[in-house]
Amino acid sequence: MTGKRLIIAALVLGLVQVGFLSWIIAGRAAILRDGTEVLLKIEPVDPRDLLRGDYIAIANNIARIPVKLIGNIPPGKFSSDDTSLVVRLKKGADGYWQPTAAWFGQAPAPAGPDEADIRGHVAEGWDLRSPDVTIAPEYGIERFYLPEGEGMAIQNDMRVRPFGIKLALSANGTAQIKALMDGDKTLFKEPLY
Repeated sequence: MTGKRLIIAALVLGLVQVGFLSWIIAGRAAILRDGTEVLLKIEPVDPRDLLRGDYIAIANNIARIPVKLIGNIPPGKFSSDDTSLVVRLKKGADGYWQPTAAWFGQAPAPAGPDEADIRGHVAEGWDLRSPDVTIAPEYGIERFYLPEGEGMAIQNDMRVRPFGIKLALSANGTAQIKALMDGDKTLFKEPLY
């Protein structure tokens, strides 16, 4: 009788694990499929990871946010551990989206037409006392992995012409990289699954 219980428990545990992984994958796919599309300018940083292959470490135009854009700086004037930051983006005339405002925690009002919010996290200890200072939130979009052997060629091309990443943003501001763009041309597109 204990052998049957052990097998049943193992099967139930296996189903729970498969269900949890499916939920994570389906959530990512839902953002890629239904999220608001945003295009950011990028610059190359480093094209290789020894364990995972070629990638582009992305330095995008929202990687540094000026403190003067933050509407609700906390009383202590320093960021606390893993502070959530919402950055409001607006589409520019060139098609790339730019930061226009930011808030710790939540935005005070929903994004308007031609606007979108992206959620990032700010590490502890950023000095917020001077409006001339910038902070560097992490959005989870700092790397884009490429097929083997493609990283160096793309990095070299990025030095002579504009590249971008197309993002999909969920309603709560979670970002997923949807595609790597060379001007208007899609170089690599992320699969849904």
